Amino acid sequence: MIWSFAKIAIFVALVAGLTLTAGYFADQGGGIRIAVAHQEFTLGPVQSVVGILLALLALWLTLKIIGFALAILRFINGDETAISRYFDRNRERKGYEALTEGMMALAAGDGTAALSHAARAGKYLDRPALTNLLTAQAAETAGDGRKATEAYKRLLADDRTRFAGVRGLLKQKLAEGDRATALKLAEKAFLMRPSSPEVQDALFDLQAESGDWAGARKVLGAKLKHGHLPKDVHRRRDAILALQEARAVFEDDLPVEAREAAIAANKQSPDLIPAAVLAAHGYQAQGKAKYAVRILKKAWEVQPHPDLAAAFAALEPTETPRERLKRFDQLFSASPEHEETRLLKAELNIAAEEFPAARRALGDLPERHPTTRALTIMAAIERGEGEEDAVVRGWLTRALSASRGPQWICDKCQHVNAVWSPTCDNCGSFDTLSWREQSQTPSGPTATDLLPLVVGGAAAAEPAAPADPPDAAAEPQTGAVYEAEFIEENGPRSSR
Repeated sequence: MIWSFAKIAIFVALVAGLTLTAGYFADQGGGIRIAVAHQEFTLGPVQSVVGILLALLALWLTLKIIGFALAILRFINGDETAISRYFDRNRERKGYEALTEGMMALAAGDGTAALSHAARAGKYLDRPALTNLLTAQAAETAGDGRKATEAYKRLLADDRTRFAGVRGLLKQKLAEGDRATALKLAEKAFLMRPSSPEVQDALFDLQAESGDWAGARKVLGAKLKHGHLPKDVHRRRDAILALQEARAVFEDDLPVEAREAAIAANKQSPDLIPAAVLAAHGYQAQGKAKYAVRILKKAWEVQPHPDLAAAFAALEPTETPRERLKRFDQLFSASPEHEETRLLKAELNIAAEEFPAARRALGDLPERHPTTRALTIMAAIERGEGEEDAVVRGWLTRALSASRGPQWICDKCQHVNAVWSPTCDNCGSFDTLSWREQSQTPSGPTATDLLPLVVGGAAAAEPAAPADPPDAAAEPQTGAVYEAEFIEENGPRSSR
């Protein structure tokens, strides 16, 4: 504020001085008369102008000499860089002006102009940390990836700018699709600055994509530590990663470690269906079926699901359909009115050839919520009770165009995944799959699989082979459907 006022005052003084000088020339007839030590000098108009210019030059030289003398005095007093700063002051001024103009051009999105200003700033300034960073960002804006890479690599030589260089190269490799190099750069950036949310997210996604679940759990812990993730979200996602570790151990045929990891994952997030299933298998392998039942019942209370039912059935693989129906009562009691409970109960009654009980269990679902599974179960009941083929085919016809019920759907891209996984098969997002019904019913006929728990008993018929899935979007839903049986030419089954 004071400097602005001073500049205005100097400008006004100069204007006033020039005005007075012009008036003086007019009064004196275009010349200047100077009297010094009883001597008088008369200057003409041209001589006057030259004299004024020489006086200004002398004033400028005097100021420079004074400034240089002050620099020498500071050097004598111990300031070793005082003289060099005096000579570099003008270059620094030009360099900072170019740097400022380059930053303004970069903010305006003019990468070409920003590159030009960055080159000028690098010429005048001895500040590679600033000029290289400006050059790299300007080159990215201008679309010159090669020059940006060179500038980012130069940043790696300075400890102060090494993280910026690694981060810039990381972004470039991600944009190029070089995931392997990007993973190495992200690991290095995370070691340098573990609190950076951008680096945490990039490294976590790359580790989840490559299956490095142990590394992803460390990054997840860092996100929680630095306040970038709520505790409940961290607990669930850590359980998912622990579950994937357990699956990897199962694949390596190390069941002891796998059981422990699966059980730990289930304890962290009891509502995570795959964790509950894997933990139940772990307890079953230990001969602790009682604990497996407890886990499955607890998960069923939160979210009844066919995978839980299949795991519950696998606890007694040799039982008859009637024995299985009786044993499943303890699972039904956990959530008796849920739609999945009613569908499953109807399927088990069909397997036991208790068709009236299956109809009662199904209730009004075929009319209130006509999904492919509910309508096909209804067709099985009609066939089992001896109805005509036209009635059975009517239910099956409705089933072909009905909603397929809950599936694993990505909350981000709405893609239907065949089975649960920690990442979406389509967009790669982590922990975005939820068991819900698709908003729009897919058109065209769909194939379905037999639920293993219905046909897995000793007294059950051999199951039909499941159809090969045409694609991920049309993957069959797990459930008890009996298409293979309906297309046979045999007569209707007798009711009991």
